[in-house]
Amino acid sequence: MPAPRPEAPALPVTFRPTLTRVVLLSVGLAMFLVITVVALMLERLNVAERISFVFVAALFFGVLALLSRPKVEADEAGVTVVNLTRTRRLAWEEILRVNLRSGDPWVFLDLSDGTSLPALGIQPGMAKQQAIRDARALRALTEARSAGDDTA
Repeated sequence: MPAPRPEAPALPVTFRPTLTRVVLLSVGLAMFLVITVVALMLERLNVAERISFVFVAALFFGVLALLSRPKVEADEAGVTVVNLTRTRRLAWEEILRVNLRSGDPWVFLDLSDGTSLPALGIQPGMAKQQAIRDARALRALTEARSAGDDTA
């Protein structure tokens, strides 16, 4: 039996894996601070070696910040999918279906051009129930916008 159809949330709305983001940025900051303090405390290191420690710590933090970037923003005009390195703007009409099947690492958007776009901003990793709610809300928005466009 299908789940009850949720109400579409008010626009604009942003979906993002908040817990994942908090963990990644916290771990990144902690790693940066620990590596930097260790680099400053080791007396046997010269200035260049200390700088290289801090550079590597900043690089680690940058990678974790990049991993925390994904989000899905919906507004009246459409959806913006922000993944690790790419951002794509979609009109509501371009989105045919919002999928989050059991075992999927994140939501997939089936598009009118025959392709599927991963939307990493909704991922069931650490907060499965929140991801399911977000996927249902995005699906409801997509269906409401598609139905609204068909009647116009």
